[in-house]
Amino acid sequence: MRKTELIKGVSEMILLSFLDIRDMYGYELMETGNRVSDGYFQLKEGSVYPALKRLHEKGFVDLYWKDSKEGPQRKYYTLTEEGRRELNQQKKEWSMFQGALLKTLFHAE
Repeated sequence: MRKTELIKGVSEMILLSFLDIRDMYGYELMETGNRVSDGYFQLKEGSVYPALKRLHEKGFVDLYWKDSKEGPQRKYYTLTEEGRRELNQQKKEWSMFQGALLKTLFHAE
């Protein structure tokens, strides 16, 4: 499995986890992904904005506009309570998946 496929599979969880910390705008989410992963998660505009749209349609994030000192208003995304519950569920599932995968790969018992 290629890195891009792996990232695509967890991109929504990554975005929700960043928004669990604080509200952010799209470019800030991409920069945060790059920074905290030491460049491993090269989140791109072509995948971040469609993911944010899906998360908004599911009710996991809300959005609002905020003035910017550097130019035009920015669209900020904020995690909803439903989004927080979804993130917690995804983290639990990821933890179980990771444990089962490692156990399977290394035949740990």
